[in-house]
Amino acid sequence: MKIAFANDHAAADVRDRIVEELKRLGHEVEDFGSHGRQPVDYADYAVKALAAYKEGKADRVVLMCGTGLGMSYVGNRIPGVRCALCTDEFAAKMSRSHNDANCLALRAREQDPELNRKILKLWLETPFEGGRHQQRIDKIEEDTEALLK
Repeated sequence: MKIAFANDHAAADVRDRIVEELKRLGHEVEDFGSHGRQPVDYADYAVKALAAYKEGKADRVVLMCGTGLGMSYVGNRIPGVRCALCTDEFAAKMSRSHNDANCLALRAREQDPELNRKILKLWLETPFEGGRHQQRIDKIEEDTEALLK
C-alpha cells in the first residue's frame, strides 16, 4: 500500500519510528515532513500528504502532530477524507471496520510510542466491513456535498 505521511515539529522526535514501522510492514511511504524541531504550521504539511491521496498517488494518509487534533482537523476538511484521531487500539479498529477511515491522525505528545505503533498496525490491517456501514459513509458524503452547494 502507498502511504502519504506528514508531521509537524511536535512529532519530530517520534516520526522516524512511524515511518520505519510503515516500511517494516511492507508499505511504500511518501514522506512530506517536517523533519525538524523548528516550529512549523501543521496544515502546510498535512495538505501535501492529503493532496497526494486526492490525486491517487497514495492509498491512505498518516498524519502526526503533538495532539493529533490539528492534523485531524485539516484531514476532515477535505471532501472524501475520513480522518480518525486514534489514541487507542479500539478506535483504530473501529475507524477502519465501521468508518473506512482513509486517514489516521496520531498523537506524538503524551502517547507511548509503542502504542502508536500498535494503533498504526491495527489501523492498516483492519478491513472495512461495508454493508450498513457503507450506507452511512455514502450518507455522510451526500450530506456534505449538499451543505457545500
